[in-house]
Amino acid sequence: MSFNSTAPGYVAALVDATQQYIAASPGRAILLGLFYTPVLIFVLNILKQLVVPRDPSLPPEVFHWIPFIGSSITYGNDPLNFFFKCREKYGDVFTFTLLGRKVTVALGAKGNNFVLGGKSTAFSAEDAYTHLTTPVFGKDVVYDVPNEVFMEQKKFVKVGLSTENFRAYVSMFEQEVDDFMRSDQAFIIWQMNDINEWGRFDVTDIMAQITILTASRTLQGKEVRSGLDKSFSALYNDLDGGFTPLNFMFPNLPLESYRRRDEAHKKMSEYYTDIIRKRRESGHSDEPDMISALMDQKYRDGRPLRDHEIAHIMIALLMAGQHTSSASGSWTLLHLAHNVEVQEALYQEQVDHFGNPDGSFRPMTYEGFRKLPVLDSVIRETLRMHPPIHSIMRYVRSDVPIPATLAAPSQDGVYIVPKGYYVLASAAVSQVDPRIWANPMTWDPTRWSDPEGVAAQAFKTYSDENGEKIDYGFGAVSKGTESPYQPFGAGRHRCIGEQVRLIICSPYLQLGVSELRLEDGITEIPAHNYHKPRDVCYRRRRFD
Repeated sequence: MSFNSTAPGYVAALVDATQQYIAASPGRAILLGLFYTPVLIFVLNILKQLVVPRDPSLPPEVFHWIPFIGSSITYGNDPLNFFFKCREKYGDVFTFTLLGRKVTVALGAKGNNFVLGGKSTAFSAEDAYTHLTTPVFGKDVVYDVPNEVFMEQKKFVKVGLSTENFRAYVSMFEQEVDDFMRSDQAFIIWQMNDINEWGRFDVTDIMAQITILTASRTLQGKEVRSGLDKSFSALYNDLDGGFTPLNFMFPNLPLESYRRRDEAHKKMSEYYTDIIRKRRESGHSDEPDMISALMDQKYRDGRPLRDHEIAHIMIALLMAGQHTSSASGSWTLLHLAHNVEVQEALYQEQVDHFGNPDGSFRPMTYEGFRKLPVLDSVIRETLRMHPPIHSIMRYVRSDVPIPATLAAPSQDGVYIVPKGYYVLASAAVSQVDPRIWANPMTWDPTRWSDPEGVAAQAFKTYSDENGEKIDYGFGAVSKGTESPYQPFGAGRHRCIGEQVRLIICSPYLQLGVSELRLEDGITEIPAHNYHKPRDVCYRRRRFD
């Protein structure tokens, strides 16, 4: 007897048994509901993807088992691996579900250009990020204002990042790193002036501390640096706790971490406004820092930048710059610890530019810092393999067609990204794309030495020094959206990378007089999976 002929009887028996089970106790109906409802939701989610006809105008969608969660876990654990696997199956354009949101990914240089070069009226950064950044940075700045106002604020920030200020910053950076190494417990072997013993430090922790110290000494101002104690660090940590995927999805949950975030923002905002008030009362300040630069700025309509706006911009600079700079510095030191040949080349370059006949070193200058080709190649290669941000998203304000050159046309002609979706670009993918780069997962700074090579051409397209410049409202810059190399983003929201370069260089130019290596038994640096890197060991090359 076949199963098909007896199936109705089995179903009837199951229904009858269920009815008897429920009749025996009303509470059992609740238990059955709790059991079957999730199962039903899962089944409907799968049937919707497999059975329901797909809208032919939409890009292909990544299959997922869990409703709402979608591909969030796979994407969050290893974004690059997720993107490359999806590209093999769906092409350069596809959509996945991220915690209930539909995100259309556009990969490659053309994908970067589509998303980052798109009009702000169609692709909105503020709509994508304001619910995450505003509780941390504060009101009336960055993504809490219309795009044209944010562009003016970026112009104000550029005033504080002048060449004149950077000349003053270099010695401050060097002094901060030197003082740190002479006082922190991680560098006890260094402090003992021992050239035989090896010391060890947690590269992630140390670079985070150095980044805070150097940024507070330079951009943030002397008052912030002098007040950099445990209470300030606690405020920073509570604010930093507001930058999580949970905060991105649910910005106002009644949780203790959210309360600490909001209280920390209030105190830090008051801390900065108090500094600004005291400077105004004392007749301003000519310190080469960002606060002084911002205090002099006015919007196009003549309105001065208000004190709370200055305070919130300072918080944004501190929070946004901390992770990118410390992460880039950590990866740089890890790769150098793994590659003795590059390490030696960097040391020799340092000797050639800053060495004295007695073996000591002259202080670094801004002009000298700009003339270190080996170090420049090291930084570019690190940023290629480990860009500060792996995904950049925009909220779609109106239906946008996808160019046929980026995605194969649908049966109706073109794919459409609907209003209400998000779009995502990933320079992290294009920067390690095997279709563009030779041995893309190998850290090789020498690839930047060939003026006709892929790396040099990608950088030329990104900087486009002789090409057409676009003024988004903060000064004329190269668009750079068509380059496969975009370490600091591109287009109107392109970041200024000079501070990152200084923060990466400063600790190395101090540690550069040491030998570096990975821990015993470690032959490779950690996989690029966005988890914590390992320790780095060091040993002095010479006595003080």
